[in-house]
Amino acid sequence: MTDSWDTIADWYAGLLRTGSPMHEFNCDVLLGLLPDELGGCHVLDLGCGEGIVARAVAARGASVTGIDPSPRMIEHARAAGGGPGTIVYAVDDGCVLSTVAADSADWVTAGLSLNNVPDLDAALTAVRRVLTAQGTLAFTVPHPCFEAPHAAWTQATDGPVRRVVGDYLAEGFWRSDNPEGARRAGNQHRTLSTYLTALVRHGFAVETVTEPPPSDQVMAVQPRRAELPPFLAIRARRA
Repeated sequence: MTDSWDTIADWYAGLLRTGSPMHEFNCDVLLGLLPDELGGCHVLDLGCGEGIVARAVAARGASVTGIDPSPRMIEHARAAGGGPGTIVYAVDDGCVLSTVAADSADWVTAGLSLNNVPDLDAALTAVRRVLTAQGTLAFTVPHPCFEAPHAAWTQATDGPVRRVVGDYLAEGFWRSDNPEGARRAGNQHRTLSTYLTALVRHGFAVETVTEPPPSDQVMAVQPRRAELPPFLAIRARRA
């Protein structure tokens, strides 16, 4: 059976519930792009999964809508509850956002989800539609250089383990063959320039681009990742 986000949803939710340093680090990186206080703001969390980002944003006082195309993921998100803010979850396509009204979101967050949408242009069109006039998109994706298709680890004789960059320019859909990795459900690889030029083309003003080094918690479980940023993080305002 070919894996999908629905088929791995139980495994994925269990992974995050028991503690995943990489996903917790991603959440921290994304939150670093947002204000500490979000009271009075409406945040749309695109590709919310089991709700890790939605709950964290609600804890800052925001009213949050979490959408995901996987019904099973939404079931897990609803079962986890929320924080002091309000969270509403819905099954929806991030390329359409049919359940979200135009000009309704002050922020759109997308933690490791835009790399899953099949049509980035359609997703950015939808995001721009639902953002308010000065609304902002904040998102993370696996770092396109070091998480490209077929990237691997190698070790020369008596040398350190190094990351081998994969097929960086080969954009498109691919699946990881790691049976314990989320990208066995599929992933859309895009270059860094593709993300940036798409944002500009769709009328966004790029404000922040970061490539944060791995946290101590990530390094404790994946020491080979020293000096390799696992994520690309971008904040872009609707211009």
